[in-house]
Amino acid sequence: MKLAAHYNKASIIISVTVLLISGIIYYIIINQIAREQLDSNLSEEIAEVIEYVNLNQHLPKPIDFDEDQTTFVKTNLVKFDTKFFDTPYLNPREKKNENGRAVAALIKLNGERYIATIVESRENTEYLIQIIFIITLLLTTVLLSVLIITNRYILNGLWRPFYYILHQVKEFNVSDNKKMDIIQAKADEFTELGDAVSKMSSRVTADYHGLKTFTENASHEIMTPLAVITSKLDTLIQDETLRSDQYAQITDIYSATNKLSRLNQSLLLLVKIDNNLLHDNEKLNIKSIILEKIQQFQELIQNKNIELNYALDEVEVAANKYLTDVLINNLFSNAIKHNKAFGHIKIRLSGNKLIFQNSGESLPLQQATVFTRFNKGRSSEGTGLGLAIMKNICNQHNFALSYQYVNDLHSFEISFD
Repeated sequence: MKLAAHYNKASIIISVTVLLISGIIYYIIINQIAREQLDSNLSEEIAEVIEYVNLNQHLPKPIDFDEDQTTFVKTNLVKFDTKFFDTPYLNPREKKNENGRAVAALIKLNGERYIATIVESRENTEYLIQIIFIITLLLTTVLLSVLIITNRYILNGLWRPFYYILHQVKEFNVSDNKKMDIIQAKADEFTELGDAVSKMSSRVTADYHGLKTFTENASHEIMTPLAVITSKLDTLIQDETLRSDQYAQITDIYSATNKLSRLNQSLLLLVKIDNNLLHDNEKLNIKSIILEKIQQFQELIQNKNIELNYALDEVEVAANKYLTDVLINNLFSNAIKHNKAFGHIKIRLSGNKLIFQNSGESLPLQQATVFTRFNKGRSSEGTGLGLAIMKNICNQHNFALSYQYVNDLHSFEISFD
């Protein structure tokens, strides 16, 4: 949920809660005021009745004056406090009971005592309260509507610079020389944020290009002496005067030099993948690439007497051609290198999945570190970067790469979804 949505949600919940509580309190107060006003009117009316009795020395006839109903009941009570209470009121016109408010007081006449009761309808008062409540509800609805519209349009306008900065951050590519725009917003915080992000992106880009230049130069400078060493070693190996121990030592040096060369190339490739420098995608036929690799690795497969079984469907994916070639190449290389003599390799390509299975060591690889850089098996003589390169290539293309050990087979599965 976006920040503006969180703010709108919080403000609406708070506003509704406050208005609801305020409405309840407001209703109670209005109801209490109306009741007190009704009691005041009844007090005046009962006072008029008492004054009439004292003046005329007889009870007035039961009246229905102004829809107020008055009754007199003889009593033996000596003392009776005037009291107000709720009671039903019979509407003489509509012949139905309504809510009413009554007052009862003691009247003395010629040595006798009467309880005078005046009942007045609360219908008008309640109707007035309902009108006030409806008006309040309408005003609350209008207020909430204005609040929602204000949050949606005015606040969204205030947040527009933030989303523009966020869009620039998402589109930022460290390999480009394009600078991020500096925007002027109404809110000083967004202006400062845009300025800080722009300066940060400039520093990151400069650092990246400096590191890229250093890496390329260092790789080139390393490859030059390695090529010289390899050339000299080739010459020495062809010398027929070498003793067997000297030949063995030169062969070890030659092997170590080749390993160092492969390590340098692998690290340079990882740098390019990590920084998304190889992103020219095209439609590739995975079946054709695998068939080409089978021809290239045929001699190595036959040298180890490995049985190869494959079932390939036509599958096309959008990916970088060079990186896909490296990916398939590493799958074959690992399946052959870590296999055993008279072992077997199974390749399945169907739907959106490519599965490579090979025999080898009877122990599974560690799931947690199988794709970690420089993680190697006990008998591996490689650089420890092959699986890490495969993982990075899959991540760049949003492919899912997983490893399992099933039925004594090491299985690598790539999902192209």
